[in-house]
Amino acid sequence: MNVPSWMQIGITLLIVFLLSIPAGRYLCAVVTERRTLLDPVFDRIDDAIYLLIGRQATRVPMNWRAYTFRMLATNLVMAIIIYLILVLQDRLPLNPKNFPAMEPVLAFNTAISFITNTDWQGYGGETTLSNFSQMAAITFPMFTSAATGFVVAMAFIRAFIVKDCGANLGNFYRDLVRFTTRVLVPISFVLSLFMIWQGSPQTLDAEVIAHPIPGGEQAISMGPVAALETIKHVGTNGGGFFNANAAHPYENPTPLTSLLLAVSMALLPSALVICFGEMIGNRRQAWVLYGVMAAMVVMFAPTAALFEQSGTPFLAQDGIELQAGAGQPGGNMEGKETRFGIAGSSLFAVVTTSFTTGSVNAMHDSFTPIGALPAFMGMMLQCAFGGKGVGFLAALVYGLIAVFIAGLMVGRTPEFLGKKIERPEIILVSLALLIHPLVILPPSSWSMIASYGLSSLGNAGPHGYSEVLYNFTTAAANNGSAFAGLNGNTPWYNLAIGFVILLGRYPPIIFMMAVAGSIAAKQTVPTTVGTLRTDTVKFGVFWLGVILLVGALTFFPALVLGPVAESGAMKHHLTFSPGP
Repeated sequence: MNVPSWMQIGITLLIVFLLSIPAGRYLCAVVTERRTLLDPVFDRIDDAIYLLIGRQATRVPMNWRAYTFRMLATNLVMAIIIYLILVLQDRLPLNPKNFPAMEPVLAFNTAISFITNTDWQGYGGETTLSNFSQMAAITFPMFTSAATGFVVAMAFIRAFIVKDCGANLGNFYRDLVRFTTRVLVPISFVLSLFMIWQGSPQTLDAEVIAHPIPGGEQAISMGPVAALETIKHVGTNGGGFFNANAAHPYENPTPLTSLLLAVSMALLPSALVICFGEMIGNRRQAWVLYGVMAAMVVMFAPTAALFEQSGTPFLAQDGIELQAGAGQPGGNMEGKETRFGIAGSSLFAVVTTSFTTGSVNAMHDSFTPIGALPAFMGMMLQCAFGGKGVGFLAALVYGLIAVFIAGLMVGRTPEFLGKKIERPEIILVSLALLIHPLVILPPSSWSMIASYGLSSLGNAGPHGYSEVLYNFTTAAANNGSAFAGLNGNTPWYNLAIGFVILLGRYPPIIFMMAVAGSIAAKQTVPTTVGTLRTDTVKFGVFWLGVILLVGALTFFPALVLGPVAESGAMKHHLTFSPGP
């Protein structure tokens, strides 16, 4: 790749880093209810919502059980509402194209997907959903699902700083409202205006009629696109108003919007780590964690870009120029927009999977096998920053395991932030860690032997397996992007992916909240010469090593059967017969 391409990747990541510091400190002010400049405005909005919920309900301190129960109950109610909107779409307003009601199994899959911050889509948005459904059943839960992941992480952090033996991890309703009104809504509003300025539509009109030069008419779908696009990326949601996702010129009109969307995906998850350091009063610990997460992103982005630029033996065999030149980009441009190029598409793919957003500006199904590998790894590890809250908790899962292993290895007391890490906590974090591969690998394997799973394959051989593995991985990681060669809109995949989404989202949260309750009940112990320091570069390297080692042991065999095997087959010019 040329110098401008490397600069594009480096500058984007640098912008994220620089913005995450003030953003993280602002998040801490919101969580700890310190005064901010816009409080006179936000206080009135919050008070109005508290009145609807019930003021007393927003003031009651909650332990981990109460906090978790209210989170689950609130999500369940919203999921039911989303489902009803979708299956009753034909009877609801703002349906100018008279779209029929969504099929019940697909509606189940969609409701589960959007309430969990996954935003997997088994449908084409502009050909399936009315404007009302796009706003009420899609855009609305993008706010609440993003806020849910964040506030759960905040409750977990409080476990290390509470003084009342775990009786108060915060108030779920108050946390949810404050994060939504003071973070997600204002950022999304400002960025929506920018998107509109750049050419993204925000209208209730269903379509506009264009008159092409050859003659005739062409109906171009429109709608409230800008609002959905901003919260989709700010909230690390994913999905899209259009089936082409962020490759569509209405969702991503210009190079500036492409930069904005990439930065938006990465900003709040990285800022959450800064917020963590501010809350616990140990910025050094936060920077160690930040370094661990950033190291993975820095490894993934160049890998994807280099292999996409190198192309494949089949491209070279067909006479396609793989070296970038003055008049052409070279490399593997299959499935990519020329206006984004290899660097922009590769970086977007890494960011959207590392920060578990699911938005795409290129078709991952068309990436080279090793060029797609970082996308797999970002979702399988789930802690290269990850989405807001869930990725942070996944990183702490590995961190607690690293503390325990290191303590046993060197004979030091396994402690993290002054709290002893003992058998109950290790059992719970191990369960949280094991759920991820358990909901990915068995259904992927079953789909490769069941006729109703094989019938959806668009490709044979290792690539077909990669499609299946990717789709269950993206579901378990609450990501939502797809290897588009697989037809996921079938009863099997709608139901299986829906249940994988549920199991990948809520049981790990429940286990981690139980860990929070256990930790909060413990007394903070003073640091001694026997304490294992976790805020050092040395421990950060060990932490990263644990993540990569556990991830490799868990998922490498599956990746060998998919992307790695496909790469080897390409080198030997092997082909496979078409799938069923």
